[in-house]
This record gives sequence, C-alpha cells and structure tokens, in this order.
Amino acid sequence: MKGIVKQFKEGLLTNNPVFVQFLGMCSTMAISINIQNALGMGLAATAVLICSNAVISLLRKVIPAKVRIASYIVIVAGFVTAIDLLMQAYLPDLSESLGVFIPLIVVNCIILARAEAFASKNKVLPSAIDGLTMGLGFTFALLIMSTIREILGSGTLAGVQVMPDGYEPVMLLILPAGGFLTLGCLVALFQKIMKRRG
Repeated sequence: MKGIVKQFKEGLLTNNPVFVQFLGMCSTMAISINIQNALGMGLAATAVLICSNAVISLLRKVIPAKVRIASYIVIVAGFVTAIDLLMQAYLPDLSESLGVFIPLIVVNCIILARAEAFASKNKVLPSAIDGLTMGLGFTFALLIMSTIREILGSGTLAGVQVMPDGYEPVMLLILPAGGFLTLGCLVALFQKIMKRRG
C-alpha cells in the first residue's frame, strides 16, 4: 500500500511529468487554452499510459533489446489509434478540437519515458499504476494551466462566462507566448511550494 501511495505522490507532485520532468510540452502548450481540451487530452493520455505500460511490462522479457523503442512505439500507436477512433465516434467535437494532438500522443515523451524508465523494468500492476499516476499528474498540470489561461484569457470557465461584463480579457494568455508565461509562473510556484514542504 505504501508503494501505491508513493507512486501517486510522485505522479502528482514530486515527479510530475509537466512541472518537474518537463515532458509533453508540445501538447501542454497547444491544448491548454480551455478546460474541455485539457481534460480530453489528459484522460486520453492517461488511458494510453495505463494500457501501454501494462502491455510493455507484460512483454518486457520477450521484446529484444535492439528493437525495444520501436516495439514500444508500435504498442503505443495501437492504443492511440483505438482512443482516437473512439473519440471520433463518441466525442466528435472534442476530437476535432484536439485535432492532430491525439495522434501525436504516440511520440509524447511522457509515454515513451515511462515505458523505458518504469514499465520495461517492473511487473504489470505497478506499471499500470505508474501509468495512472503519471497520467493523472499530466491531467492535473493541464487543468491548472487551462483554468488560468481560460479565465484570464477568455473570461470563461468551461465555456461559461465567469468574469464580469466589463472584464477585458488578457488575449496574450490564449496565444502560444501565454502558454510559456503561464507554465513558467506555475513551475516557479510549484518548485517553491515543494521546497517549503521538502
């Protein structure tokens, strides 16, 4: 039980994929302009992380070392394709909004890093839990960023007007530069909090 708690603490806080490891920056910057996109991307990446970590862990002893990265990409690509097709069938608006970033999960650094660093060295259940915790950490980071960017950049939260009528949106925050500014401020805040707690 202590191991599971430690994995959750690492995924969400001490080893957060975005705020600590700086992984998955491309999709983090691109889709964190509203909560719907952030939640959709976070849950899709979490599902892929859980499934791919479990399968890679299951096959870790039979995958030859020379082709392990290529094998990981094929496994991840299979799950990403399934998630992409499910989203196109059942969540077409979200799928269209996320566009090319769902297929790009295949080469997301978080997925491949966890496959190489954890799933290839551990049993199936801990690997699946690692996928869950890292996916939740990624989703957590996306939701924080998208909340700030959407409220201040658009005056809305999940598409609902939350700022007063006279509010002048900070348009910079919904542009790419706003993503970098938001991420920089959040990383600094996150590191300060972690140092105080550490």
